[in-house]
Amino acid sequence: MAVTTRILKVALLAQALLGTVLGVAGSVVHERSTESLQYVPICKDIEDVISDASDVFYPLQSDYTTGIEHWASSSTQSSACSVEPGTAEDVGKILQVIAKNRTPFAVKGGGHSPNRGFSSTDGVHIAMSRFGDVVYNADAGTADVGAGLVWDTVYSALEEYNVNVVGGRVPGVGVAGFTLGGGYSWKTNQFGLTIDTVQGYELALPNGTVTTVTSGDEDLFFGLRGGFNNFGIVTKFTLKTFPQTEVWGGLMVFTGDQIEKISTAASNFHNKVTDPKAAIISEFNTLTGLPGVTLNLFYDGPEPPAGIFDEILDIPHFSKDVSTRSFTSLIAATPSQLTSGLRGAFHTVSVTNYSESLMDVILDQLKSVGSNITSVFASGAFISYDVEPFIPTIFTHGSNSAYPPSREKVLFPLNLYYAWTFPTSDDYFQDAIKQSAQAIEEAAIAEGQDVSTAPLYGNYAIVGTDLERIYGDNLPRLRSIKAQVDPDNIMGLAGGWKF
Repeated sequence: MAVTTRILKVALLAQALLGTVLGVAGSVVHERSTESLQYVPICKDIEDVISDASDVFYPLQSDYTTGIEHWASSSTQSSACSVEPGTAEDVGKILQVIAKNRTPFAVKGGGHSPNRGFSSTDGVHIAMSRFGDVVYNADAGTADVGAGLVWDTVYSALEEYNVNVVGGRVPGVGVAGFTLGGGYSWKTNQFGLTIDTVQGYELALPNGTVTTVTSGDEDLFFGLRGGFNNFGIVTKFTLKTFPQTEVWGGLMVFTGDQIEKISTAASNFHNKVTDPKAAIISEFNTLTGLPGVTLNLFYDGPEPPAGIFDEILDIPHFSKDVSTRSFTSLIAATPSQLTSGLRGAFHTVSVTNYSESLMDVILDQLKSVGSNITSVFASGAFISYDVEPFIPTIFTHGSNSAYPPSREKVLFPLNLYYAWTFPTSDDYFQDAIKQSAQAIEEAAIAEGQDVSTAPLYGNYAIVGTDLERIYGDNLPRLRSIKAQVDPDNIMGLAGGWKF
């Protein structure tokens, strides 16, 4: 135990030193790039048409910096201005100015996407932070949720009503991108993806008009459920609510000498636990090349039935914060913000089973990549393979939607997350995460899993992923809907997964 304690101390020291580096890097003042200067007149045009509820900010203003910053620093770009619309009508006016001038733009909700250019730009940056209301409609059993919120705030606002929604599992995740991409939640086993609980969208269309989209608009409702920002800018989501009691769960941390035991326990949980209220995420990590595991446990009730989590709880742990608590307390217990400010990338593999043999491959990848990132060239800080098991019925809770392209076969997302410090290492880590995902997918295929063309979850997929790997046979229909709603391809001026 003394050895593992010394290892952890070294890792924590490295993390502290990394924080110091990031603190210095974070103090750099954002300045306009040469590219962005040409779009300043467009920002002035926007100032002329928006109401007093909205504002336009420029470099050297603190609101500008807040508006363009992202959770992963590699996603932040210095735009000509940062626009904060305060009404849906002003969003429509902004889109009209952008359309007239064919100006590149971006829309940022919570800013959690690590894909550069997905919610950042050299042109006009639209920060949705003023859309921050949560309104509970008790009679309808719904909540109206602003597109500029993060899930932590939504849960806190609904807590007094003893209700909740199907949303993000860790702090700091934005409502908008998460929901528009699909939304895997602690409550997905019970109620499906977040898109399966959306009752309506307030949408600023590319032509500048504002509309409400519900299931009565079959095509557009289909497209918005998993189709991201291809059809306009969503300013508000109406979500179905569910009763919320206290929950049980929290975070456990394990040192590297327990990693194989956790791997086996995670596979067993996936293949044996069928209670829809129970869920885990096993995060197999390396910090400066040193392995460890953080594991989130969740039960949607004050106490889990005996036996569900015993195999995990019996493994010797370094720390444990597991108890009966409020849902907001459970979310806050996850230290997802520790790597905020680092450069980063997500990627994903879709699997049909977290078998023990596949878990072995995932651990081999963790160790292999982790041992290589200690070089000065790679400047590696943090590598994580997040195993997310669900029960096989999760796609049965909703109707056809842009994602997943088929609900006939369930798939489980493996989330790869790499974080690093310096821009000079971007290509190294982008290539490494893609190669690692490919190796895991090939191993799944080799053991008989039919995933060679399995759809990948858009919120995890790395930039450059083929759209057919996300939307499959839905892509022609999505392109047809896009052409009807946005014939001039205004939304194509923004980044993201574009039809």
